[in-house]
Amino acid sequence: MNALEITCAADIARMSTRPYSDFMPHGSVYNALDAVAQSQPERCALTFISAPDTAVQAQSWTYAQLMAQVRRAANLFTALAGQEKPRVAMLLPGIAQAYFTLFGAEAAGIVCPINYLLNAEHIAELINATGANILVALGPNPELDIWSRVPQLRESCPQLRHILSVGAVSGELDFDQALSQTRGDALEFEHSAGPNSLAALFHTGGTTGKPKLAQHTHGNQLHAAKGAALMYGATQNDVVLNGFPLFHVAGSFVYGLSTFLAGGEVVLPTLLGMRNKAFVERYWTFVEQHNITLLAAVPTVMSSLLSVSAGDANLSSVRALFTGGAPLPDEIAANFERRFGIQVRNILGMTECAGVISIEPIHMPRVAGSCGLALPFTQVQAIADDGRQLAAGETGVLCVKGPNVGPGYTEADRNPGTFTPDGWLITGDLGHVDHEGRVFVTGRAKDLIIRSSHNIDPRIIEDALLRHPDVLMAAAIGEPDEYAGEIPVAFVTLKPGSKVDAQALAEYAQQFISERPAFPKRVEVLQALPLTAIGKVYKPALKAMATRFAIVQRLERAGLALLVDAQVLDAASKLSVVFTAITQDSLCEHEDQLRQIMGRFAIQYRLSPANER
Repeated sequence: MNALEITCAADIARMSTRPYSDFMPHGSVYNALDAVAQSQPERCALTFISAPDTAVQAQSWTYAQLMAQVRRAANLFTALAGQEKPRVAMLLPGIAQAYFTLFGAEAAGIVCPINYLLNAEHIAELINATGANILVALGPNPELDIWSRVPQLRESCPQLRHILSVGAVSGELDFDQALSQTRGDALEFEHSAGPNSLAALFHTGGTTGKPKLAQHTHGNQLHAAKGAALMYGATQNDVVLNGFPLFHVAGSFVYGLSTFLAGGEVVLPTLLGMRNKAFVERYWTFVEQHNITLLAAVPTVMSSLLSVSAGDANLSSVRALFTGGAPLPDEIAANFERRFGIQVRNILGMTECAGVISIEPIHMPRVAGSCGLALPFTQVQAIADDGRQLAAGETGVLCVKGPNVGPGYTEADRNPGTFTPDGWLITGDLGHVDHEGRVFVTGRAKDLIIRSSHNIDPRIIEDALLRHPDVLMAAAIGEPDEYAGEIPVAFVTLKPGSKVDAQALAEYAQQFISERPAFPKRVEVLQALPLTAIGKVYKPALKAMATRFAIVQRLERAGLALLVDAQVLDAASKLSVVFTAITQDSLCEHEDQLRQIMGRFAIQYRLSPANER
C-alpha cells in the first residue's frame, strides 16, 4: 500500500470523492491480508519478544509464514466445527497465536475475543452469549493464569465442542501441534465472506452485568484499519510496537491489522504486554533494538514511560506515538514530546466501529485537545439534545457515520440510543467539530460531574493537577453529596520521591480552574490508580472509593462509625452500599438512622448480618 500524506482535511475530502473500491478493493480481511503476503512473502510481518531481556532472541514470522498459520487455523476450525459454522472464543494474551486465531477464525467464521482477566463466571456468560463452539486458551503458564478457568468453562458452556490449549496440557488438544498437522498452503473450504459478512463479536459496555456484544463486519474492520494506516502514513518500512491485548480493538485492528495492510511489522512486547514491569523498565532499549518506528500507548502508559529513562538508546527510528482509549491531557503529550523528541498524535475510537473514528494525521501538527480528522468516507458531527446538528465549534454529543460503524449489538433491543436506523452511531462523547474538521472530545456524557445542576468536565480538574511537577497521574470524579448531588474530588499518583501534600495540590489546581464549582473539594494521593486491562483509569472503582468516604463520613457524624461498616459494590458501574454490623449489636437498631442518612442519596443500600463480612 502506497502511503499518501494527509496534510489537511481537503486531502481526505478528495480521497472520499473517488470510488470506494479505490480505497478498499478487498471484500474480506483474509483476502486483504493474502494480497499483501503475495506481494511481499519474505518480508517480516510479526515478531514476538518472549522475555524482557534484549539478549533473548525474539521469534519472527514472514508474511508467507503468517498467512500459512492463518490458513492452518482456518482449516482447523472448520474441521473441528463439523457441520456448524466456526465461532471461536479466544482467551489469549498478545502472542503470535492470538493473531493466528483472530484472522483464522474470521476467515472460517466468526471470532469472539474475550478479556482473559475476567473471572470464570463472566467468561462463561460471554462464551454462551456468543454461541462459541470452539475455545482457544493459553495453557498453564507461570506468568499468566488463564487455564485455571477452563474446567469451569467446560462445565458451564455445553455448546463448546472443542477446547485448544496454547502450550501442552495433558489430555487436551494442543493448538500449535494441531496447526503443524493442518494444511497451510490453501483453504480447504470456500471462502465466501464479503464486506457485509459478520467477522467478530467484541464484548463492550463494562466488566459486569449482562453481556453486550458489538458486531463487526469484514468491511468495518478493513475500513478502520486502512483509514488508520493512512493517517499514520504507514508503509512497509514501519515497525509498530503493539502492547495492546487482542480482546481490545486497538490491539487487533488499530495497531495490528492497520500495520499488516501497510505491509509493515508488528512487534508484540512479551506475553504480559505493557503490564510487564521488567519490559517497561527496558522499553527504550527494545525500541532501539527492533528499530521501532511507531509507538502505541494509552495516556496512563505514556505517564509511566515519562518516568523511564531512555539512557543512551537511539530513538531516531521513531516517527510518532499514537494514543487513544482515554482523554489525552495536553500536559502529558507536551511533556512526552519535550522529553523524548517523539511527536504525539491522538485517536478517537469505539469498539462499535472497529476501533477508529478519527486520528490526528502524522503529517499535520498536533493541536491540543484534538482527536484529529475523521477517516475517509466517514462523517462526524455534534448534535444537540433535541437532535439538531450543531454548527462548527458548538458542543454536543458526537455521532459518527461511515463504513467503520458496525451493524449494532447482537441483541437488537440494546441498539436504541446508540445505533440509529439511518446508520449513525451515537458515541456518548461530548465534543465538537471545528471549522477545519478536527474532532474534539471535551468529556463523556455520563462522565460529567453534576454539582447543583452545574456540569463539570473532569478533564478541567485533571489537567490542572497534571500541571504540578510532582503529579504523575490524575483522575477526577463526582463524590455523592446530599446537597449538591455531587462534588468534585480527585485522585492522584505522584512521581517517585515526591511528597507533596494533598491539600497543597488542591490549592495549586485552583489557579488553573476557571470555574469555582470545579475546584476539587478533596484530593487523595494513592500509590496507584485502578486501571483496566489495557491501562485506562477505571473510574467506577474511584467512584466506589469516593462513595465509601462520603458514607463513612456521615456515619461518623451520626456516631455510628464504630458500630456499622459500609462497603460499596460496583455492579455494571451502578453503585450500591452494604451496611454490616461491626459489633454484636443488632444492625436493625440503627436502621432508622441509616435510612435517614441514605435517604438523601440516590444510592441503593441494604443491611447485612455480621457473618457476611
